[in-house]
Amino acid sequence: QVQLVESGGGLVQAGGSLRLSCAASGLTFSTYGMGWFRQAPGKEREFVAAITWSGSMAYYTDSVQGRFTVSRANAKNTVYLQMNSLKPEDTAVYYCAAQSNRNKEYDYWGQGTQVTVSS
Repeated sequence: QVQLVESGGGLVQAGGSLRLSCAASGLTFSTYGMGWFRQAPGKEREFVAAITWSGSMAYYTDSVQGRFTVSRANAKNTVYLQMNSLKPEDTAVYYCAAQSNRNKEYDYWGQGTQVTVSS
């Protein structure tokens, strides 16, 4: 059974930092691309960042470029999202997801972790 478990969310002031982690089990982690998504209240879920299976390439939505960094540790079956210079508009539930094929939808999703940025 595949599980993706996010952690590291919380309440932080604007300008602060958080690091999210997503621990994967039940899959061959090193063969999956990993993504981070977020959903704010009343809004659609949106793409935040993604990293290829090898970690050689990373992608970001424009609003987080330069502030967030996605990385992975295949030996630990874990993907991270370092979030710096946080803004109130970053407030959302953050989800990690695993993707076996870049040309297809994400296969597995975590349950999410809440990030709240106060002004």
